[in-house]
Amino acid sequence: MSEPVISVRNLRVEFATRRGTLRAIDGVSFDIARGEVLGVVGESGAGKSVTGSAIIGLIEPPGRIAGGEILLHGKRIDNLPPEEMRRIRGRKIAMIFQDPLTSLNPLYRVGEQLIETIRTHTDLSPRAARERAIGLLAEVGIPAPEKRIDGYPHEFSGGMRQRVVIALALSAEPDFIVADEPTTALDVSVQAQIIALIKRLCHERGTAVMLVTHDMGVIAETADRVAVMYAGRIAEIGPVRDVVKHPLHPYAKGLMGAIPTLENEADRLAQIPGSMPRLTRIPPGCAFNPRCSHVFDRCRVEKPEPIEPDSVTSARENLMPGHLVACHLYAPRAGGTP
Repeated sequence: MSEPVISVRNLRVEFATRRGTLRAIDGVSFDIARGEVLGVVGESGAGKSVTGSAIIGLIEPPGRIAGGEILLHGKRIDNLPPEEMRRIRGRKIAMIFQDPLTSLNPLYRVGEQLIETIRTHTDLSPRAARERAIGLLAEVGIPAPEKRIDGYPHEFSGGMRQRVVIALALSAEPDFIVADEPTTALDVSVQAQIIALIKRLCHERGTAVMLVTHDMGVIAETADRVAVMYAGRIAEIGPVRDVVKHPLHPYAKGLMGAIPTLENEADRLAQIPGSMPRLTRIPPGCAFNPRCSHVFDRCRVEKPEPIEPDSVTSARENLMPGHLVACHLYAPRAGGTP
């Protein structure tokens, strides 16, 4: 396997507050390869967006990266000076935000913003940068890009603004993109178009993508692998087919069981009792233990680390390699699997 584009190793992110130091991300690790989409899912407050912001260097005080490493093509970037990180951001790594209006300045034409970004990270002349901007707008599906390039953000629909934001993210041909809820504010038909666009650009350009979302439908359509996060930790990570069809962690099973399907004729969807703990009240041991129907003594005192399920479980569920689950039910001497 080739060297991953991005590697996150035991990442910890903390926020200093009057109540003490709160740990939002606690020991998160994963790799994303060239041309791969890693979907990151979980409830609100699970740490999905904070993880993406940490990778791209956008954690603002009182937040800080308290431990771990973030590597881009094997080179550590989490400890770089702000100026050097700013040069990497946009050139090597980029971000697609949930609300396009937070990325687009309403006072400037779309073309001006694209051209400025292109010229910041390349040596192109103004004319060449404009031609490149028109090409990017065409690539992301903006009709009549030669005319629309001179429009203002408010003259574009929500879906078209999101396409412009994707063009901005692609303007310097980055190796890695964090897409933070890129389809949440869009209707279903436009969502499908944006999903298809991200997949196509990822595969054609070889860009590594971290797709942050709470929508499992988006994950199933877009991602190659999926990481399920809970209370700042990864509960399960593996190929999207395995995690969606054969989840192992009780929390992942609950998430997948709550997805409505055409085959499901039950009157009520499955639900997970309780709610995700606040950062000030994360329980000892496994953070999910107060909500888990399989909890036993070890779960209340020891944090589980991601491990590969045993060969019996892997064979039974026909799991692909690279499937990890952070659950004591699958650890040695745990007493079996659920």
